[in-house]
Amino acid sequence: MACPTTGKPVPLSPNWWLRKGSDPVAVQVVADPAWDAPQFVIKHGDALDFDPDAGTVSRGVGLSPWTNEAIPGDYIKAEAQAGRMGQMLYAVAAKRTGGFDFRAPTAEDLEGVHGAEIALAENMPRWEAAGLVPKEPYPEVSNDPRPLVYGMPTWADMFSPRQLVAMLTFLETLREIGRELRAEMDADRAAAVETYLGMMLDKCPNYSSLLASWHAPRAVMRSVFDRHDFSFKWTFGEFDAAANLLPWGVAQVVDAYAGMAELASPAQYPLWQAESVPPFERLTVWQDSATDLAQVQAGSIHNITFDPPYYDNVMYAELSDFFYVWLKRSVGHLFPEFFQDHLANKDDEAVANVARFEGMGRNKRELAEQDYERKMEAIFRECHRVLRDDGVLTVMFTHKKVEAWDTLASALINAGFSVQASWPVHTESEHSLHQAKKNAARSTILLACRKRDPAGEAVWWDDIRGQVQRVAREKAAEFAAQGIGGVDLYISTFGPALSVISAHWPVLTSEIDERTGEPRPLRPETALDLAREEVIKLRKQGLLLGRDIDFDPFTDWYLMAWDAFKAEQFPYDEARKLAIALGVDLDGDIRGHKNLVAKKGQFVVMQAPRQRRKRGMVDPDLVMFDSLIDAVHTALLVLQEDGAHACEMFLRRSGLLNDGQFRQCIQALLNAVPRTQVRGQWVRVEADVLERLRANFYPDLEVPPEEEPPQLPQQLGLGGEFGGAEEEIDEEDEDQEDED
Repeated sequence: MACPTTGKPVPLSPNWWLRKGSDPVAVQVVADPAWDAPQFVIKHGDALDFDPDAGTVSRGVGLSPWTNEAIPGDYIKAEAQAGRMGQMLYAVAAKRTGGFDFRAPTAEDLEGVHGAEIALAENMPRWEAAGLVPKEPYPEVSNDPRPLVYGMPTWADMFSPRQLVAMLTFLETLREIGRELRAEMDADRAAAVETYLGMMLDKCPNYSSLLASWHAPRAVMRSVFDRHDFSFKWTFGEFDAAANLLPWGVAQVVDAYAGMAELASPAQYPLWQAESVPPFERLTVWQDSATDLAQVQAGSIHNITFDPPYYDNVMYAELSDFFYVWLKRSVGHLFPEFFQDHLANKDDEAVANVARFEGMGRNKRELAEQDYERKMEAIFRECHRVLRDDGVLTVMFTHKKVEAWDTLASALINAGFSVQASWPVHTESEHSLHQAKKNAARSTILLACRKRDPAGEAVWWDDIRGQVQRVAREKAAEFAAQGIGGVDLYISTFGPALSVISAHWPVLTSEIDERTGEPRPLRPETALDLAREEVIKLRKQGLLLGRDIDFDPFTDWYLMAWDAFKAEQFPYDEARKLAIALGVDLDGDIRGHKNLVAKKGQFVVMQAPRQRRKRGMVDPDLVMFDSLIDAVHTALLVLQEDGAHACEMFLRRSGLLNDGQFRQCIQALLNAVPRTQVRGQWVRVEADVLERLRANFYPDLEVPPEEEPPQLPQQLGLGGEFGGAEEEIDEEDEDQEDED
């Protein structure tokens, strides 16, 4: 966009890396006052005589290379919304065996960019007349307003001119191919081929959009939905649509088709046997609401395997609009019943969508939660109807928030099911450095459920509370022995806890409902919180190598937070529940009094010793401390800033050097803080300084094994070199999206 002072174009990028690692490549921006536009110089390895991390935008605030003046975020947003944000081509990556070569754009490249703009203008009237251009407005009711904030009022605005020319050309060509298919083969086969080609086309915009980006550490294209939202990308990558994007999309769909065909093959029969096969043995696929399975006879299904929406984790319908607008133009004529809505249906979706309840006068989050529970209960009731009395409902669930489990479990139990058994299964991607950044549950919990005896008598919570504690404790020990840890260990005990209460349902509490005068039924989260407490006890013993030592509540919370979440950032509500379990207040004690964490939206972020420095708390002049974690952080601070000799003087002066409890706290922290190194550098500064403290003063403490750095995902695409995995991946830097 234009520099507010000079009017010259300012390229906004959070950094200038093209490739990191042993053979780094970066772009240097050169802005001579005599020029009308900046120039870009590609530099390699030892020639990198500048800092590629010093970008021209950070946290939504720009920096003009012409004047070195800050460009306010409000100015940038206003320019974008006025349609004055454009793009500049600053590097070209050419594929070769084993990777890419990078070069600055040539005059021919820039002519191609300009040519695409001309082609778009020339062809747009014809494409619009044919209904090919996705001009539907981006919804004003949405959990993610960033496309509107940054000047993308329609879905077509999410593409550069060249990207849009490519997509519209693909779409126009597909319509021509559809006519050829129908002329050359029978109608069903022609429709099937056209459908798969439509899916192929629908794959392309995910890797060729203003919201798709280049991922320098892996040298791959990063998809639009690497984060499952519409995060704005200051720099975007353009997947070569002239030669590589389309074959890559075809390869992706062909691979998926082959896998599906292999899975479905056991259910297929030769044509001459098809008529004699009972209907229930045939493979049947249909699209409908899970709340109304009218085509399924009551009590006819042996097994239902169900992967439900995960509460508020992903807004599936909102995200699917990005694909819906293309798919309805490619195959909408084949499946008109699937594309009756202008955009994807949000009202009937079973997710906790807060945006749908904005301005309704009550707590919008509470209303969204109630809506999710109501819809899930309706779905489970329909599952209950069609399931045989000896049938099994298997529910897969992965969520680290207790309220998500509470809501799902309430719906499941109220629909008439009991949880018979549960297993944690390692399923989720480990592509991110979540040990250092955001935590993630990596296991899916499988809940095996059966119909509950409707004639069961009510029991009191106090009567089965001890059973829940015992089962949670036993299962936590069992799963821990199998190598399950972190937040996964906590959620792995939720299934066993639900088994106990669902088997005895209804479970009543001593609280009285003011409206009915009757005892309140138990909310599942009460049992889940109890299971959490048992895991805390077990894990604390594990950190102390079997010893049973009581620290103060602040130190306990800090230890258990690192042990449970294995990350510096984790959900605020989970931090609050952990604090309740340990008898402290998150806001008043952990955040306010001790500054152990800082709040960041719906998350909290662990504070390093330097961030906690405060007279009378983390203070090298003290000799007595209110809590043990203050003493540990002070020792780490002194060691980090002043070295081993100064740290030894501090430890001796404060009496901590030979203090047994201090020593055990160091051992527990060594076991709790993730010991991950990437390229020889510790991911967490606490792990680095803790190891130095141990080596200098407590060499006989047990050293836990270093954790393996996260493996890079297999790079998908042509020759495995273009597209990155679409699961959770690490964010190279937090400035790539605007944090506003």
